[in-house]
Amino acid sequence: MNVRVKPVRWQGSDEAIRAVQVAFDVEEAVLEAVRAAAFAQHVSTSDQIRQVLGLATTSKPKRPRLTVSLSGADYAFLAQRYGLAADDRLAIKERATRDLIAFASGKKKAGAGKPSRK
Repeated sequence: MNVRVKPVRWQGSDEAIRAVQVAFDVEEAVLEAVRAAAFAQHVSTSDQIRQVLGLATTSKPKRPRLTVSLSGADYAFLAQRYGLAADDRLAIKERATRDLIAFASGKKKAGAGKPSRK
């Protein structure tokens, strides 16, 4: 049997790999309270939940970011919206980032933020 040794840079991820994501089914009021508190404290909702439960949190996010899952159909839609090739995912991401920045700065495009398809 051949046992491979993990590179040092991967050894710190062992605990994260064993972590289990837990979803809490709660009322809308609880969701709003947790999200509002997280927003007010500039932390993720996950960190806010950890604080409420008395669990340890990281002191500061290493890369504050927003995430969304995009399907192939989502990329095709955005590519058409931006006039880009569907396989140019980096360009699509850059254009989407600009839309988010414009949204945050109040230069919201007509229809931005509203679902345009289902």
